[in-house]
Amino acid sequence: MKKQIQIVLSILILLAGCTKVIPELGIKNGQLPQCPVAPNCVSSQAKDKKHYIDPILTAGTALEVKNHILKVLTNFQRAKVVVTKNNYIRVEFTSTVFHFIDDVEFYFPDTKAEEMTIHVRSASRTGYSDFGVNRKRIEEIRSKLKKFNAKIE
Repeated sequence: MKKQIQIVLSILILLAGCTKVIPELGIKNGQLPQCPVAPNCVSSQAKDKKHYIDPILTAGTALEVKNHILKVLTNFQRAKVVVTKNNYIRVEFTSTVFHFIDDVEFYFPDTKAEEMTIHVRSASRTGYSDFGVNRKRIEEIRSKLKKFNAKIE
């Protein structure tokens, strides 16, 4: 019984630090937002190893790249595209059980370059740890994008 109480209290403490406030997202000075200290975020623009993930490298126009990303995202359950611009996409992924939201951003600044770098950021909006879900998601998106464009790295 004591162990169950400890587990419940631990969960309540973890959830107490959670917030449903939408963080400031988007592009500022050519950068996606930095990851918080918590290990529940990955970004291709992060300076530290814990949060860093490789950007997606591809060829094609900004419109082609954007359309490929949007096609891939339609195949994910519980994914909702909330912002789409010429060189930026933001998506909200909702978890199955607790309905936590993860914000995923794609930014492709060099819209006129032959080879395009797609900067990515995926972060949990609530909680502390994500058990690697955000990193796995970006790698799954990278893998699915390769099916549309063989030049993706």
